[in-house]
Amino acid sequence: MRVLILGGGTIGRSIAQVLRGEFDIVIVEQDDIRAKSLSESGFHVIHGDFSYTASLLKAGINKTDLVIITTMDIGKIKRTIQTIKNNNPEVPILVLLPDNITAEELTSQIKEEFENEVKIDYAISPREAIIKAIVEMVEDIGKRKNAILLAKKLSEIKQKTDSLLIVMHDNPDPDAMASAAALQVIAQNMGLKTTIVYGGEITHHENRAFVNLLGLDMRKVSPGSYEIKRYSAIALVDCQPNGNVGILDNEDLKKVEILVDHHQLLQNLEERLPKNAFFDVRPEVNATSSIMVEYLKHLNIEVNETLGTSLFYGIYIDTKKFSKLNHIDLEALAFLAGKVDYDILEKIESPDISTETAEILARAILNRKMYKNIVISNVGFITNRDAIPESADFLLRLEGVNTVLVFGIVDDRIEISARTRDVRINVGKVLKEAFGDIGSGGGHPQSGGARIPLGIFKLAKDKDSLLKLVEEAITEKFLEALNAKEG
Repeated sequence: MRVLILGGGTIGRSIAQVLRGEFDIVIVEQDDIRAKSLSESGFHVIHGDFSYTASLLKAGINKTDLVIITTMDIGKIKRTIQTIKNNNPEVPILVLLPDNITAEELTSQIKEEFENEVKIDYAISPREAIIKAIVEMVEDIGKRKNAILLAKKLSEIKQKTDSLLIVMHDNPDPDAMASAAALQVIAQNMGLKTTIVYGGEITHHENRAFVNLLGLDMRKVSPGSYEIKRYSAIALVDCQPNGNVGILDNEDLKKVEILVDHHQLLQNLEERLPKNAFFDVRPEVNATSSIMVEYLKHLNIEVNETLGTSLFYGIYIDTKKFSKLNHIDLEALAFLAGKVDYDILEKIESPDISTETAEILARAILNRKMYKNIVISNVGFITNRDAIPESADFLLRLEGVNTVLVFGIVDDRIEISARTRDVRINVGKVLKEAFGDIGSGGGHPQSGGARIPLGIFKLAKDKDSLLKLVEEAITEKFLEALNAKEG
């Protein structure tokens, strides 16, 4: 893909440096010294004013696939866009917006000054991008803080005793068992001996298969038993006293050092537990296993297939087979991709999805991109075409999503499935409009599919480049057919 970068300053040069090698990069720079420096660094440089037709023609605007405008001079931005559209009306434009103007305002001003309607395909506000990056970093620091505080509490326990009792609820489900197993691994990494216990029964055949096939070591105990009394430190996982665990008395509660749960904290429970206990109770998360994955990730603890499979299945069950997921659950599933033994999962339960489909589902989660309430996901090179519509069905169940498109490359073609629950959209017509001229597309109002021969995409030099080109083309055409602007 040929990319024209207008402006060789700090931002333009940095963008060119990152893209060089993957794309055919041309930089247009007016400053003599800067242009010479870029040329000496091996860049293809056109020396001239990029708001002039002559400079753009010399740079090959007529055969350019994308133009990136890096100047913050609003007057020059408007003149440049007008000049670009006069010479190549179809080329997509990416604009770095000054903080005091929006893309809509810029378009309106160009229309007023030049009496010409133009389309700004992509717009980035550095200020908004910085804010978004900072917010994401703060959220990441918050997640790390929870993991660090847990490690600190385990270290404090280690200074007082060498053992930790991990208590699940009376009739533990896969989420409770997987979470207990995860805490056991974390505690053992801190040098503590651990025992996992429960007070009731594991009766569901799938839960019993879960324990047996994964080789989980957990014991049934009775209230007041020596197995409880001999421990001076207790951790509660996916359970709360007087809620779903009955084996602990008031004296036992005084020894609770850790409580991790995704259920609402019971009234007055904090008053009954030690003031310095570690609490991490998050009702907005749909599985305690998701919280445990966050700890494992940020403490850099290796997750083997047994633990990964346990946590994956724990999330699967407590999110009602992935029908309700928040961002913590999604991040946990993405982290577990490649750490799951799907043969064991098949033995635990005859799943609604095949082994290969489950792997592709993980890719669909990891590679998803949001455009407001639209999700587009690239699952890459696959052999099971049926996994694409199943992935689309799954992603449509995510909160806040009303339209989904999933695509992958099967042999010599691109396979696409789309779903919607937006009654204003006929997704079959959208697919026909978007891809009918380069392949075939159609379907029903709420679901549809498309197939596109790879054709010229085969010219890409490697698989990564091929996937990038396909993703860009599919995304642009689908969003355009939906009348949705990428952002």
